Amino acid sequence: QVQLVESGGGLVQAGGSLRLSCAASGRTFSSYAMGWFRQAPGKEREFVGVISRSGANTYYADSLKGRFTISRDNAKNTVYLQMNSLKPEDTAVYYCAARLGIILIGEQKQYDYWGQGTQVTVSS
Repeated sequence: QVQLVESGGGLVQAGGSLRLSCAASGRTFSSYAMGWFRQAPGKEREFVGVISRSGANTYYADSLKGRFTISRDNAKNTVYLQMNSLKPEDTAVYYCAARLGIILIGEQKQYDYWGQGTQVTVSS
């Protein structure tokens, strides 16, 4: 069982940056690939990116490459989402999720555990 708690959301102006954190409970954090997803108002939840268990590999949604970066600190059981050059269309609830496995994948149903989400609002 893994519990995930996101933090770091808030209100930011367009062009600004924000770093989200996702803290995981348990001693097996390094066994999980960690993904980030987001859900904008009135839209379906979508894949943002995922990082491998060691942190050596990442995979992002094409539309977000270059602006968003995922990293992790296995000693702290935490994964991060650095978001730069934010746009109003990045406004969403951001979720982290854990997947027991080595394949980096963006399919939501492949993830085993989910956090409660953190709100990010980008003003124009």
